[in-house]
Amino acid sequence: MLAPYMPIVLLFTLAFLFAAFSVTIAPFTGPKRYNKAKLDFYECGIEPTPQALGPKRFPVKYFLTAMLFIVFDIEIIFLYPYAVANRALGLFGLVEIILFIVTVFVAYAYVWRRGGLDWD
Repeated sequence: MLAPYMPIVLLFTLAFLFAAFSVTIAPFTGPKRYNKAKLDFYECGIEPTPQALGPKRFPVKYFLTAMLFIVFDIEIIFLYPYAVANRALGLFGLVEIILFIVTVFVAYAYVWRRGGLDWD
């Protein structure tokens, strides 16, 4: 009765064992040469500048970029079920996916026009 679930259980077991092995063995096999450059903060190849103590403020652009990535990423994920079942959906599925792609393209064009993709 549980035989159909055995590959999933095996996959999760192997993933857990690999993760546990990697975390356990890393301190013993990794290099232990620490220096200031290695322990310093690194962000996108830009030297971090000293900031005042207290809550650090990030420009809103970082959050907007992250939110745009999440929105478009999730929208594109919805294309996978269509790719799997496109023949079973027929003409109705084709019309719906075209409407979906047009909606995504309109949102993309709006964001592009408003400058949401500029890295100034």
